[in-house]
Amino acid sequence: MQKPAEIVVDQITKDYGRFRAVDHISFEVSKGSVVGFLGPNGAGKTTTIRMLTCYMPPTSGRASVAGYDVFSQSLQVRENIGYLPESTPLYHEMRVGEYLDYRGKLRGMPRAQRRQRIGEVAERCWLGDRLRWLVGNLSKGYRQRLGIADALLHNPPVLVLDEPTVGLDPSQIREARRLIAELAGQHTVLLSTHILSEVELVCQRVIIIGRGRILAQGTPDELKQQGAQRGGGSRLLVEVRGPADQIKSAIAALPGVQDAKILGGGPVASFEITGKVEAALREQIAATVVGRGWALREMRTAGMSLEEFFVQITDPGRSGERSDGGREAA
Repeated sequence: MQKPAEIVVDQITKDYGRFRAVDHISFEVSKGSVVGFLGPNGAGKTTTIRMLTCYMPPTSGRASVAGYDVFSQSLQVRENIGYLPESTPLYHEMRVGEYLDYRGKLRGMPRAQRRQRIGEVAERCWLGDRLRWLVGNLSKGYRQRLGIADALLHNPPVLVLDEPTVGLDPSQIREARRLIAELAGQHTVLLSTHILSEVELVCQRVIIIGRGRILAQGTPDELKQQGAQRGGGSRLLVEVRGPADQIKSAIAALPGVQDAKILGGGPVASFEITGKVEAALREQIAATVVGRGWALREMRTAGMSLEEFFVQITDPGRSGERSDGGREAA
């Protein structure tokens, strides 16, 4: 059974004078899910997030978060949402614990609840040994952790995280991914990031926006399948024992092969074959290799990656640039 939607966006538009930053977009995020919200710079992604978090009103359309309307119930929306902006605004002269306590007061949290939640989020965001530190003395990675802790402090049902792993080292990024995955179920998470590997690891669904419009949405596997159907195609990875240059020439001459790229030489050469990768082509490659006396070690199909689909669908040469250059207003 499909879970109810926690975020509903219906034909939202945002205009800045004659410039349309967001153009009648619609999508839903189901309760307890983690959804990736992707787009190139200037796509309208940040503007959409600011409308959902009630930092600015839409020009037209409707949207609700946790059942509350962003137009008429903005205070209730803010009470039920935790927002981590890309550039986390912090008070550098405060200590970490003081800052979290101050943020809890702004949200109307009682003192006992603040103390309990500060301890919980500090532990969860790896800040337990930094509560007495001045915020200004924290590294960029620790400031990012503090922003995540602030977003979680009042235990909101909805989290909007804009580039949550910026400034973290590789081990911290892994911990952040684990945290986001753990939040699923307890929270509904809208995750904006440029790191496509993060999306494939933690997101159940993906929404791609470009030039102010929704370009695609679905599960990562569905989007990669769409990419293959659009002509981005699958790739054939082949390993053959024999002379790399001769093997490449023989394979490249086969009908249906667009390119045969040598990935590695040596006694066993590996190739990436692009083109119309079907059973007939695989059979032709196998027959050609064996017929020349070379040993076929491996042949497998590699589908399009989410990153490749993202580039394919957002590339201006394929999808057409807007006359305004696709710039996103702040």
